[in-house]
Amino acid sequence: MSDTNISPSIPQIVRVLVVESTRLGSEFIGTFLHHDERFQVLDAILCPTGIRAAVIKEKPSVVLISADIGGNPRRGFQAAREVHALHAGPAIVMLLESSERDPVVEAFRSGARGVFSRSESLRSLARCIHCVSQGQIWANSKELGYLLEAFGQTVAISTIDRRDAVPLSRREGEMLQCVAEGLSNREIAQRLGLSEHTVKNYLFRVSNKLGVSKRVKMARYVYGLAGTVRDESCTEGVDS
Repeated sequence: MSDTNISPSIPQIVRVLVVESTRLGSEFIGTFLHHDERFQVLDAILCPTGIRAAVIKEKPSVVLISADIGGNPRRGFQAAREVHALHAGPAIVMLLESSERDPVVEAFRSGARGVFSRSESLRSLARCIHCVSQGQIWANSKELGYLLEAFGQTVAISTIDRRDAVPLSRREGEMLQCVAEGLSNREIAQRLGLSEHTVKNYLFRVSNKLGVSKRVKMARYVYGLAGTVRDESCTEGVDS
């Protein structure tokens, strides 16, 4: 019997473009990320007018954008919308001064897949960037709560093609809301007073109605986001 050498898969390098408010800030973040072999840090952008061109040229996987650019506390949100409008654009993480309600909600409305407060550790920033690069959304429980408040507890759910929209029952809507909050099947069962088997059956019907196979994609119907909702974890699957 001959030996067969199987080469280990090489992890994909995440190209990161940092759009910071100051050169010192961009160098600080860039230096930290440079020591993580998962990332390739591109030249930082300080001029708001150069962001779109840099994204088109460098094709980053993730763009980290400061909400405050050039002394304008809202310029970063505009830049995020410009980047988000690009076809097959990168994932966006908004760098916020604090996790207050208004900037968090505006960040996601501007196309961000993650929000990161400057009060958090850079180690958490690395996890954030890695997760959004894989299609996840980074938001802690407090930030997720802001989204729930902003978009309301009663949400009109539809498929991508509204002509084929199928209304959900009240119980199915409750199930979807729980999924959007990041609850597991067991936690949903405890909240609604059902068995896990019943929860699984409900989620199966909801996934069929919405035409999605992953529970993380169900959440996008609640928030109207271009990604998935998560609470500091990177898990998928209706059965989890």
